[in-house]
Amino acid sequence: MTPSYQEIIQLEQSYLLNTYARYPVAFVRGKGVHLYDVNGKRYLDFLSGLGVNALGHAHPRIVKVMREQTAKVIHLSNLYYNEYQGLLAERLCQKSGLDRGFFTNSGTEAIEGAIKLVRAVGHATVGSHKTILIALENSFHGRTMGALALTAQDKYRKGFDPMLEGVRFVPRNDIAALRDAMDDNVCGIVLEPIQGEGGIHETSSEFLQACRQLADQHHAALVFDEIQCGMGRTGHLFAFQHFGVVPDVVCIAKPMAAGFPMGAFLSRDWLARHITPGRHGTTFGGGPLACRIALEYLAILDDENLLERVQRVGAYLTQKLQELVGKFSIATQARGVGMIQALQLDVPGKPILEGAMAEGLLVNVTQDTVVRMLPPFLLEEKHVDAGIRILKRQLAAAQKAAKQAKVALSA
Repeated sequence: MTPSYQEIIQLEQSYLLNTYARYPVAFVRGKGVHLYDVNGKRYLDFLSGLGVNALGHAHPRIVKVMREQTAKVIHLSNLYYNEYQGLLAERLCQKSGLDRGFFTNSGTEAIEGAIKLVRAVGHATVGSHKTILIALENSFHGRTMGALALTAQDKYRKGFDPMLEGVRFVPRNDIAALRDAMDDNVCGIVLEPIQGEGGIHETSSEFLQACRQLADQHHAALVFDEIQCGMGRTGHLFAFQHFGVVPDVVCIAKPMAAGFPMGAFLSRDWLARHITPGRHGTTFGGGPLACRIALEYLAILDDENLLERVQRVGAYLTQKLQELVGKFSIATQARGVGMIQALQLDVPGKPILEGAMAEGLLVNVTQDTVVRMLPPFLLEEKHVDAGIRILKRQLAAAQKAAKQAKVALSA
């Protein structure tokens, strides 16, 4: 029997660390682009588990594979070979053009592994002084200590000092600042091609090309964090394919195993050869169940032509968000591409999020004034229209409230 909403809340508040400011809803099932709460109410999911459920919910092929594999073997450990890990590594390397991969349980772990990799190469090829990492202002790379050191947002770092040493931050798209920060002590440049938690901000192709050129010039590695923007979300399997600049290392996660926890980093061979047995490892990463699901995920993207849909429906979503900017003065900019998009506001976004949820639409707010959308790749134009109708009503209400507050303040 499904517990009641109040029972769910009471248990969590009694026994869990108080780390999440959850919204007042508990979901029990999903189908396609919709979720259903404990009371049976249906929600249009424009968030897909923060970008994880790219195939929506309960995709029949994923359900079938999970049932089959769990009846065979779930976990073996990396002391032994399994039949799917090499196949998945081959597939990802072929599709990315990179040479080798390492499987993790999360995107943050992929970032940690990439940090170890580029520092190991710096130590081995130059010396102990080649350890500096360059990252971008407004970045987010995760909450473990190495990833947090690359995250240039005080709200995530506060109270956890001292950080991993040797990180320099530069403004996004500031090529002059990047040049000033670069020297032969730099072992890696780490960045998100599209900053997700930072508010859906793209790096320019010119900046990425400058990163590529300077990394080559100083014998450093270029590392892309595609944990949120990769694995199809731009309409290309890898976000770097959208921008036309190939990194030395790419970190991926979120949708790659269709909701089952999994991440990876892929690397060029000149870096990968410096990680030898015993220098890095994982207990759960790359297990047979996770790898088989990820292989099925990639097959579904191809068989259902979902990357084309991401481009087509994503362009339609962009158009509709731009129309909202033209209609409402509180909406100042639409940003993003494919199924990673945002609406910039000049008022707090939380009331719009809460109103949309009450009407059955799930979005997210980041940076207080950015309405973030990471919909499933199954989204159709009719779903976009339904979501936009709800956002229109919420924007109209928020704009009216903002005008009334302004009048009251001036009275």
